[in-house]
Amino acid sequence: MNTNLLRLAVNEMKTWEGEGKGLLVCPIGNKGFGFMNRIGAKVKSHMIGLGDTPHVEKLIGTVKAMLDAYVAGEIDAIYLSYNHFINTMRQEPRVEQLLPLTGEKLGTSDATWDYIYEPDAKKVIDELFVRYIESLVYQAVVENIASEQSSRMVAMKAASDNAKSVISELKLVYNKARQAAITKEISEIVGGAAALE
Repeated sequence: MNTNLLRLAVNEMKTWEGEGKGLLVCPIGNKGFGFMNRIGAKVKSHMIGLGDTPHVEKLIGTVKAMLDAYVAGEIDAIYLSYNHFINTMRQEPRVEQLLPLTGEKLGTSDATWDYIYEPDAKKVIDELFVRYIESLVYQAVVENIASEQSSRMVAMKAASDNAKSVISELKLVYNKARQAAITKEISEIVGGAAALE
């Protein structure tokens, strides 16, 4: 599961590097961080040790580092790479653009509304924007953890089924060997009794 995601991310990175774009990465999790260090990627920030129940508070610093780099003009786009949880048997690695926002993410509306913002529109929108990006990153982390747990569950079920199959085969071999030994002992006893007569 992680291999497929990292392979997809590396392929995208190679494409961008081929276009002459510089890359900064922000891995979340031990495997991603270790992998990005091994391939020599420039790590802007990272987050490790989330555990099985991640909290948004732990992700805020990492997300803020990338948003600050975007606002400062160090980077011109932010992409998110994660395993999208479809169902227990299927997870799909994805790379999605976070910034700049696209029409698909926001949706389009024909209606126009006139809102009154308090304290002012820019401050409210900026704050909501940061929370929106944090929630997208948090959703990706949660889906990735769900995908990992699902993969583990499927792997353990397959291992248990295989173990039951091996146990059944070994019981059959053991019983055949035991029966052959008993038959041999009975033959020896009968042969010995016949020799005494």
